[in-house]
Amino acid sequence: MKDVKEAQIGDTLFLQTEAPVEPLPGFKPAKPMVFAGMFPVDQSEYSGLRSAIERLTLNDSSVTVQKDSSLALGAGWRLGFLGLLHMEVFNQRLEQEHDANVIITAPTVPYKALLSSAKLIKEHGSEEITIVNPAQFPDRSQVSQYLEPVVVGTILAPDDYTGKILSLCASRRGEQRSLLYIDDHRVMMKYTFPLNEIVVDFYDLLKSMSSGYASFDYENAGYEAADLIKMEILLNGRTVEELTTIVHRDRAYTTGKSMCERLKDSIPRQMFEIAVQAAVGSKVIARETIKAYRKNVLAKCYGGDITRKMKLLKRQAEGKKKMRRIGNVDVPKDAFISVLKRKDK
Repeated sequence: MKDVKEAQIGDTLFLQTEAPVEPLPGFKPAKPMVFAGMFPVDQSEYSGLRSAIERLTLNDSSVTVQKDSSLALGAGWRLGFLGLLHMEVFNQRLEQEHDANVIITAPTVPYKALLSSAKLIKEHGSEEITIVNPAQFPDRSQVSQYLEPVVVGTILAPDDYTGKILSLCASRRGEQRSLLYIDDHRVMMKYTFPLNEIVVDFYDLLKSMSSGYASFDYENAGYEAADLIKMEILLNGRTVEELTTIVHRDRAYTTGKSMCERLKDSIPRQMFEIAVQAAVGSKVIARETIKAYRKNVLAKCYGGDITRKMKLLKRQAEGKKKMRRIGNVDVPKDAFISVLKRKDK
């Protein structure tokens, strides 16, 4: 072994000169369930961030790392984590222990697609592919079926909060398996959830609506067929690749509307108007507008003919059109995760 990463937890080692031994049973490699892109804020920090990630993965072998690149953010990595909390802890350790300043893109889960295009099947060498990056989501015309990961979730909570929890689970496309009273005051509920519906903020909402009493645990339950589409976020007509997400068709409008509203709150105002749009293919399904700052160009224009004021306002409007055409929109790094968090009543 020339690299410490080649030694996996659970491996059985023996001397080559001796007879092979039976491997110890029970060990399985950790399966990453949440994927996110990680990029340095400044590309000059790439090598430093690479060594920091290598050091952290030495004592956290459950994190998978593969190189990635983005037109907007440059070179980086796509990391796989066991869950969202795991991802946040890893990010905090990078910042606190290694002073790394990073941008983490919106977290996604691994989807699968059954290909129908002979060209793609030949290219990938298989009829089934796994999609961890939404930008690589294949078109519907090339796919016979999309598959999404599902989990079996177990919720324990006082019976006073049952109604709120049932409505939360229904809003996340959960299918109820059982509901049992384990004593006079506590209820155990079992649900089948799509993983992408619970991975971002489900646990936070469950805790807040149950005053912290509810507990939640889930286990992997394989993949199920689903009607999935790729939704893109556009700022002034330009696609933001890092905010591209894969959503269920029935949830496209509500998710797109929510993301646009949160981006409107996250992106600072500019001297030009910013159009925030959610689009599926060439169809825009939601839009919010970030209003421009307005300078009072009439401040020194006392009295006189109205045409003087109209001339100044017209010149200002023409200048703003030009700014909108050439202006660049800065997206804060915390917006990539905050835009995915939904408010469920």
